[in-house]
Amino acid sequence: MPESISVGTHVQSAPLMMTRERMRWYCDALETAARQDGQFVIAEPTIHTDDAYAKAQGLPGIIADGMLSTNYISSLLYRHFGVGYLSSGELVTKFIRPVYEDDVVQAHAQVTAVDDEVIALEVWVDTADGQKVTVGTAKAPRTAARGEEAA
Repeated sequence: MPESISVGTHVQSAPLMMTRERMRWYCDALETAARQDGQFVIAEPTIHTDDAYAKAQGLPGIIADGMLSTNYISSLLYRHFGVGYLSSGELVTKFIRPVYEDDVVQAHAQVTAVDDEVIALEVWVDTADGQKVTVGTAKAPRTAARGEEAA
């Protein structure tokens, strides 16, 4: 976070293009998960992995898994609040619009409240044209903010 944290302080990530490769990295990793019995899970076609299936569901093609947007927000919070955010922070998100291949997205966090212990934030991911695709709230311990003295 900037030197002085106050209500209204805003930080954002660098813009990131949602390439097909990036979308597949996430989905392909899920398909390598094994059950407790050691059997591999092979996912059926989904709107995240199969163009034909996504089109049959009324989409123009595959869409990014919503957790990718949540991961971008979490990365932004980690960069600004460090390990304190990871160990005792909170993040709640809601996916409100799909992210399509080649969309450029950006994560944002804006401080909504500050007290002696906690920084509360509104968080979101939007596209290059300003449409929010993921929204939510987050909390980080005050002492975790980068650039602030520990209490």
